Amino acid sequence: MNDTAQHTASEQQAAPRYVPGLSAKLLLLTILFVMLAEVLVFVPSVSNFRRQWLMERLATAQIASLAAEAAPGGRLPVTLRDELLMRAQVKAIAVKRDASRTLIIEMDMPAHVDASYDMHDASWATLIADALMVYINPEDRVIRVAGDPGFHKGEMIEVVMGEAPLKAAMIRYGLSILGLSILISIITAALVYLTLDWLLVKPMTKLTSNIVSFSERPEDPTRIIEPSSRRDEIGAAERELSSMQKELAETLSQRSRLAALGLAVSKISHDLRNMLSSAQLLSDRLITIKDPTVQRLVPKLIASLDRAIRLCAETLNYGRVQETPPRRKRFRLAPLVGEVGDSLGLPRQHVGWTVKIDEMLEVDADRDQLYRVLSNLCRNAAQALESEGEVDGEIVVEGRREGTVTVIEVADTGPGVPEKARAHLFKAFQGSARKGGTGLGLAIAHELVQAHGGQIALVDNDHGATFRIMIPDVVVQLKRARRLSA
Repeated sequence: MNDTAQHTASEQQAAPRYVPGLSAKLLLLTILFVMLAEVLVFVPSVSNFRRQWLMERLATAQIASLAAEAAPGGRLPVTLRDELLMRAQVKAIAVKRDASRTLIIEMDMPAHVDASYDMHDASWATLIADALMVYINPEDRVIRVAGDPGFHKGEMIEVVMGEAPLKAAMIRYGLSILGLSILISIITAALVYLTLDWLLVKPMTKLTSNIVSFSERPEDPTRIIEPSSRRDEIGAAERELSSMQKELAETLSQRSRLAALGLAVSKISHDLRNMLSSAQLLSDRLITIKDPTVQRLVPKLIASLDRAIRLCAETLNYGRVQETPPRRKRFRLAPLVGEVGDSLGLPRQHVGWTVKIDEMLEVDADRDQLYRVLSNLCRNAAQALESEGEVDGEIVVEGRREGTVTVIEVADTGPGVPEKARAHLFKAFQGSARKGGTGLGLAIAHELVQAHGGQIALVDNDHGATFRIMIPDVVVQLKRARRLSA
């Protein structure tokens, strides 16, 4: 028995609790607020009903007093007196003129009056309080009511009456007001609910459902929300959500492409490293050839092979998502630029090659990484010039010192960088300046220059592209790091 009870209790605890949705909360709040508004209207309505009911009794009593005063001898027949008092629903009528008070008609005058009310000077707060007390007071109470019905100026009418007819009338009026309030509340709540549900709840439900659906498969473009034509805040939210989802989907797609590309590059680098190692062994034998041309070119060939093998080895490092930190040292810039030109076969047909660098100019950088930066920039420039067809062009590399910063500029006389490519110039797969390009060259150059604490930018694009590289000395980097840490 205990096991069964515990099992039932555990099932009840495990059962999901009902959580009212936005629509249910909106409906309940709408009904609550409308009923609250009806209560606020009900209280003064009941107070006004009581006042009018009593004023009608006073007016009827004043008419009865006029009939009594017009009777011979000022006395009415018993039958007529009782008829007038019954119609006025009072037990006695008195008239107060100036300072005198005269009892006109009475019937079964009670010995005790429970409360007196002056309708002439009563405030709204007093009227409301007195009206609410009617529902609480016992039905056998006898009250005195005084007021001016307005038939004769300066004349006050006082009546003594039982409160039971007033209470019965107020209960009937209250029930009718309650029924009408409930009906109005239901209709108003339904209209408000349907309107708000159409304007707010359903669009918010659509946004929520789309967010949940998109989070399940963000790479699926069919799950991107289609913004409506609304011009309000909901429409703005839909448009912003659609824009963010598109950007996220593109980012995820690009990451997937990069992951696939990284795997492919790793496989290629593995095999390429083996091939380059074989080529390096063969190139070592060329050093024994006494030909002057061979003796001049073999060291450059061996250096290029060494650089390519190191690059392949670094690419194969597991989990490497960034370039290796630069191994900086000071070296002359002109020979490095010469190696870049030789590796690209510059000058060549329709592509001129000019180097404006002082032979003694030194740069504080990683030699291999700076070689990759200049090689990428010069290769792009050569390809841009060759895309012009038979038109002759020129690549100019300049270098200079500006204080503790080495400035290198690579300029060409080609067509320049297109507007579309300038918007994402240093982003992989987005900043390609030619058809069929990947945009990786500029992205790699930008990353390598930033690793040196430097800057790379397109500074001129009117008569060809001019890229400027600024690399500060390592001493400047250390001072900057100390300032940031302090």
